[in-house]
Amino acid sequence: MKTWHHSWRAAIRIARRDAWRSKGRSLLVLAMIALPIVGVSAADLTFRSHQLSAEQQLERDMGRADARMIDANTGGVPIMQSPDGQMYSAVGDYDDKPYPEGTTDVTKVLPAGAKTLTDTVGRAKLHTQHGLLNAEVRELKASDPLVDGIMSLTGGRFPKDSGEVAATDYFLKNSGLKVGSELTVRHLERRYTIVGSYELPQALKTDQVNALPGAVLAPLGAALEKSGIPASGNESAHLVKFSGGFTWNMVKETNAKGVRVESRAVILDPPQDSAVPLYQEQSWERGGGRGESMETAAIAVIGVVVVLALLEICLLAGPAFAVGARRSRRQLGLVGANGGDRRHIRAIVLSGGLVIGAAAAVIGTALGLLLTLALRPMLEEYVGSRFGHFDVRPLELLGIALLAVATGVTAALVPAVTSSRQPVLASLTGRRGVRKSNRVLPVIGLVAVVLGASIALYGALASDEILLVGGGSALAELGIVALTPALVGLFGRIGGVLPLSPRLALRDAVRNRGRTAPAVAAVLAAVAGTVAVATYTASAEAEQKARYTAQMPHGTVALSMDESGGARDVPALRDAVQKMLPVDVRADLDRLSVGNANCASYDGYDSGSGSKCGRYEVVLPKANECPLWAQDPSRPDEDPAEKYTKEQKRKLAQDWRCKGTDTYGTGLDVTVGDEKLLKVLGIENPAAEKALADGKVLAFSRHHVDADGEVGIRLITDIEAADKAMAENKQAPGEIKSFPAHRVTGEKQSWGLKLMMSAAAAKAAGVDTVPYGAYFSMDRLPSGPEQQRMEGELAKTSSEAGVQIEKGYTSENDIVLLSLAIFAGLITIGAAGIATGLSQADAEADLKTLAAVGAPPRVRRTLSGFQCGVVATMGVVLGTVAGVLPAIGLRLADRREAMRVFQESLDEGYSTAADAPFIPIVMPWPTLVALLIAVPIGAALLAALVTRSRGALARREAA
Repeated sequence: MKTWHHSWRAAIRIARRDAWRSKGRSLLVLAMIALPIVGVSAADLTFRSHQLSAEQQLERDMGRADARMIDANTGGVPIMQSPDGQMYSAVGDYDDKPYPEGTTDVTKVLPAGAKTLTDTVGRAKLHTQHGLLNAEVRELKASDPLVDGIMSLTGGRFPKDSGEVAATDYFLKNSGLKVGSELTVRHLERRYTIVGSYELPQALKTDQVNALPGAVLAPLGAALEKSGIPASGNESAHLVKFSGGFTWNMVKETNAKGVRVESRAVILDPPQDSAVPLYQEQSWERGGGRGESMETAAIAVIGVVVVLALLEICLLAGPAFAVGARRSRRQLGLVGANGGDRRHIRAIVLSGGLVIGAAAAVIGTALGLLLTLALRPMLEEYVGSRFGHFDVRPLELLGIALLAVATGVTAALVPAVTSSRQPVLASLTGRRGVRKSNRVLPVIGLVAVVLGASIALYGALASDEILLVGGGSALAELGIVALTPALVGLFGRIGGVLPLSPRLALRDAVRNRGRTAPAVAAVLAAVAGTVAVATYTASAEAEQKARYTAQMPHGTVALSMDESGGARDVPALRDAVQKMLPVDVRADLDRLSVGNANCASYDGYDSGSGSKCGRYEVVLPKANECPLWAQDPSRPDEDPAEKYTKEQKRKLAQDWRCKGTDTYGTGLDVTVGDEKLLKVLGIENPAAEKALADGKVLAFSRHHVDADGEVGIRLITDIEAADKAMAENKQAPGEIKSFPAHRVTGEKQSWGLKLMMSAAAAKAAGVDTVPYGAYFSMDRLPSGPEQQRMEGELAKTSSEAGVQIEKGYTSENDIVLLSLAIFAGLITIGAAGIATGLSQADAEADLKTLAAVGAPPRVRRTLSGFQCGVVATMGVVLGTVAGVLPAIGLRLADRREAMRVFQESLDEGYSTAADAPFIPIVMPWPTLVALLIAVPIGAALLAALVTRSRGALARREAA
């Protein structure tokens, strides 16, 4: 008794034989299906191998230690922590009092009898062959077995005494040094010998130097303190090895002393949430929900992309299977003549997809596995960490392989159904028969287009759900795909006005919609996505360009240096820039300095930087305060804007007191410079130059000028007292220096300058200044090599110098638009080429007839080119129309959201009518021209070039 599997076994044998006979077509389809399988399987292997187990992560974090103990910086106040030690909070209610701060001596909390190692990380500027490099310095006895897993030795050995260091391979690569080289630290006279190289498996791209505890950071801190330079803070942890491990109860006991713990035993076997005090706090929101939702969303997006890619492959491969079915129609007819029914014919054609899909699954998965193995070092370098192990998950790879099989079978589905409906006599005689067009599919497609467009417009204009725009656009695009056969028929109406060859090509495409429609749909899908992304990108770029505000005149170069102890390097940096670039005018900039001259400006906002650092504030006269922001000291918790109505807030927003500056400029509230700065910035104002020379402060806005025409600058030397006063909504204590001011008016552009004074005026008032940077006007824009040489010269002096060249708005999306056009072009040419191959197979008899009646050989080439061009043109036109809809919908949604935020800002008095958002919709015409004109013409020319002028000799058919 014959069962269903016998017929399928025979069908598979026939399909395997046909695939072997038509190697070119089979390899083409196999490559199309296998290529994404290679990528997906390689991505799965890379992702899984990059994921670390809890044991592997602990080995990289704490080596063989049982725990890491870290000061919680609460001054010994008890804390509550999560089991992994990453989240913690001080015990108590601190809504009405300052949060506890301070250090704790962790060594006094260490359990008795435990073995410990100190792990301290700081930063230092190290001399290299290229200049200075700001790198991590890690003081840890790396040769101790307790550290195994944290650092992997790649050459030499770890340090054994205080004069030796080891360095990461990444640092050696960037510094130009090697094992055996001498290393020096800025501000230290001592020299260190590099005795080994290592890598951090968890962070391969880290510039780090390892030394024994106390070898570098302590001497560096002492040297910086001696020079009056604030030292950067170091972070310390203690690796603990304790018999029996570190239990959760021990962790809570340690927390009670203000120290947090990362325990190996607790992380591997965490307690119940009910046993974690931190999770019992009502105000505590346990993390992870947002991260998990984002991960789920990312997986969903990736899944959609993969499904769309496979759908595109089905549309591309479908016509190729149709070619095979058409060429095998006599064989299929014989099957029917010998008792086979439609099921058997469908099985034979579907088996073709099954055979090629299975082959693509095996080859694609194997190639993905081999490529991941071969490229493992490169992949690890790219992701920046070593794999824990090569993690192969058979079930996931099997699922990926089944995708290939499903893709092959799905691509062969339509040709299978079409072939099974062919009459046996028509298949045996080679006649095509006549089939009526499907009238249901166009109706479904039209309904989907109308419904999808309505949903997309509703999402863009009335709803806050942006997914409605995407979902509606996708539904509309699927509707257009369903309408493709009918739309192809509409294109045929223009055939009467075309010359012979394009008319024949269009007639052939319209008459054989079964092979034309899938190819057009494949082109449509690719072009629609390209047009949608390109339109949205071009519109967003136009928005960014409109928002762009130049910080300086075009071609100006700005140099700035604001770091602890960096002021002494500024003169050399100025000379280096002037030496390396085509400078016309150089204008030196200084900044006001309060307290220690070696302090950076931001050190004055950090009470931990030392009492020698200070800061200044420009006094805002009471009469110039914006009523919307003027806080009542007696009511510190009250919002001053709440007492005004929406209309009053909108009116106050027009008040000059409530308008701020729109550019960053030099980044200083008070810039110290001379008339050269005005010249570089193009500010031609003789009155301003005279006022500056007379010792006045130039005020480019009237916010800080009081009724007496003066500007006040408060010098704050006690940072802690100032911070306390600010917390109580009071004025910071400090001496106020008053300067006569000159209002600079009539200038259209002040380039972000707020206040400007001369160094002489500051000195006369007893205010110190330190070098900050310079502005340079150029004879021309610096070339790329000139900029590289300048950066190399600056690196020899400092690693923190900032250089900005005003080049105007520069587009970063040109390469994106070009890539999209190339992608769509390749898909278009591929789909059109497949359709052309199928049409040539169908039209061979017509071509022979044309040759018999005297048509020249070039007609074959011309007809082939126009057939390819017709498919490409129809797909590109329909795809362009389909792609514009989602882009417009998304931009309308962006515009509505921006207007909503703007209206709320208007109601609160934060914005004015001049701040109205600009959300344009811009068509990417270069991309559209390339798609609508260049791609179809290129596809037609390519098809014509690869087509032979003369066909193969025909064999006389048996009667």
